[in-house]
Amino acid sequence: MFVGNENIISVAEALIALVVFLLVLSITRSFRKKIPPGLKRLPGPVAYPLIGNIVQMGKNPHLSFNRMRGKYGDVMQVHIGMRPVLVLSGLETIKQALVKQGEEFMARPDLYTFNMIADGQSLTFGRDTEAVWRVRKKLAQNALKTFSSAPSLTSASSCIVEEHVSEEASYLVTKLLQVMEEKGRFCPYRYVVISVANVICAVTFGKRYSHDDKELLDIIHLMDEAEKATGLGNLADFIPVLQYLPNPLMKRFKALVMNFNAFLQKNINRHYESFNKDHIRDITDSLIAQSQDMKFLAKNSIQLPEQKIVNLVNDLVGASFDTVTAALSWCIMYLVSFPEIQKKIQKELDQTIGKERTPRLSDRALLPYAEAFILEVFRHSSYVPFTIPHCTTKDTSLNGFYIPKDLCVFVNQWQVNHDE
Repeated sequence: MFVGNENIISVAEALIALVVFLLVLSITRSFRKKIPPGLKRLPGPVAYPLIGNIVQMGKNPHLSFNRMRGKYGDVMQVHIGMRPVLVLSGLETIKQALVKQGEEFMARPDLYTFNMIADGQSLTFGRDTEAVWRVRKKLAQNALKTFSSAPSLTSASSCIVEEHVSEEASYLVTKLLQVMEEKGRFCPYRYVVISVANVICAVTFGKRYSHDDKELLDIIHLMDEAEKATGLGNLADFIPVLQYLPNPLMKRFKALVMNFNAFLQKNINRHYESFNKDHIRDITDSLIAQSQDMKFLAKNSIQLPEQKIVNLVNDLVGASFDTVTAALSWCIMYLVSFPEIQKKIQKELDQTIGKERTPRLSDRALLPYAEAFILEVFRHSSYVPFTIPHCTTKDTSLNGFYIPKDLCVFVNQWQVNHDE
């Protein structure tokens, strides 16, 4: 009897194994879409079940992708968890995808963490339709244009933005000289990020903080922690089951997003309480005014909830912190590394502007060497290894390879700058 039961169990186990194998094979085949004639299937490394190519990617995916590029080329597919991801490398390939075929690669993937940012109303991370996205982009541009061209009424600056930047730059230089005198050395990043945050808050909320202000330091800490928590992406975006399991990293990210949203909402609410359409003080006021401008909304034939408009503040603040701080940090690093270039820039400033005043935007044409240096820093440096993930809007092709709709796309920005 015991032997008979053992045989029955063995047969049952074999049948279960066979059913599971056939089921997995069937699912795998269903995912392998038929390739249109004349196109090739995407190349890439073989993926492990459930985890995909996470092991091959390691701690520095941009370096791993660069090595894989030597084998698979500028267009390849990897799996992060269970999700297929298109990885683009090479300047010409990236230009072809994002510029020449921009409308086919312009969407954002439906990622779990993206939906948390700005309560899902983010222009940068959201999944608006093309028509809604274009109107929201135009609203943001209108608000920025107001303060990049509006003349300053209280100083010799050519516009309000320049006034804020000049004021903060003067304070930053004074602060760095003070720290250098007291300590003999310093890390510029800490002071640069505070000054950048101050300019952004001044332009967006009409408020400048002291460098020791707790609210400002808290928001800088939030932005820094959010960047560390996300990195290339959260695994919960690519392995859905992790969304429902205890995950300290995800818990921390949720708390950071919640606190950042609360900070922005508090400032927006203050603006609503004191809003005067005849006295636009900053970008937030401008966005509120546009959200209430029925003529603008009617002209664009799009009915946008007021929340979708005002939440553009999240994108303007969030996007500026890292990019501007990184740009200035790279500039400082290159100037320290190449003192002869620093001397040439200083000489050009002394001969053209003098020491009686600070440079202005109107001096730009008179400072070709300084501008060339800044542009070269932009070209040569990498702020992040990858751009924000893109997503295809329809079935398409690239370099002869078939690219299906809704495929998540990573652009290997680090590789482009490294090759150059």
